[in-house]
Amino acid sequence: MIVLAFDTAQGALSAAVHDGEGALASAFELRTRGHAEELMPMLETVLAEAALGFADLDALAVTIGPGTFTGLRVGLAAARGLALARELPLVGITTLEAIAADVVAGDGEVIVAAFDAKRGEVYLQAFDAAHAPLTEPALVAVADVAALLPRRKLLLVGTGAALLEVALHDFERRLADAPAQPHADAVARLALQRLEAKGLDAFRVAPAPLYIRAPDAKLPGGRDPGEAA
Repeated sequence: MIVLAFDTAQGALSAAVHDGEGALASAFELRTRGHAEELMPMLETVLAEAALGFADLDALAVTIGPGTFTGLRVGLAAARGLALARELPLVGITTLEAIAADVVAGDGEVIVAAFDAKRGEVYLQAFDAAHAPLTEPALVAVADVAALLPRRKLLLVGTGAALLEVALHDFERRLADAPAQPHADAVARLALQRLEAKGLDAFRVAPAPLYIRAPDAKLPGGRDPGEAA
């Protein structure tokens, strides 16, 4: 099964092609803007490196948040357009799942994936050592995080990890040796697991974005961009 995955949701841009055995090609670059202009060239590059075209794909995968409002719209719009044009299933993977996926935890350790959401807050989710979720994705004040986590050894990952290391000073904790930004390679692996477990037809409806915080941008009249006219 050939899957093309990509991420534009946080502070990077990445794409990867997987065949179920491993990555055929991948690309990653740190980027806070310009995702819309650079996404399609990157997709074309990784497909060319894998000696494949869009017609060879069996499925797509994309990150659905939490992330920046603009970044999420870029990735989801591209994914939905490609899925519709090629009649491909589309798997949505959260950015928190993606960064947790590359963390190697010991027995009993809790993986805490967190992104710095600014304003003294983090996007956060906890997972067990086998990467099964222990909590739902949430926007949490850094000062309140300790009350949400079990008193076990914590493995912190993501752009919010340094904030949590300070805030959780009375917990046993360490920083994970894993990327702080989502990588499409992890998105592809997670998508393949779900496709194999549920089948292609379970992903014929495009996933919705995971907006935990309302967008800051306002339309004329003070309306949110997501509101109906």
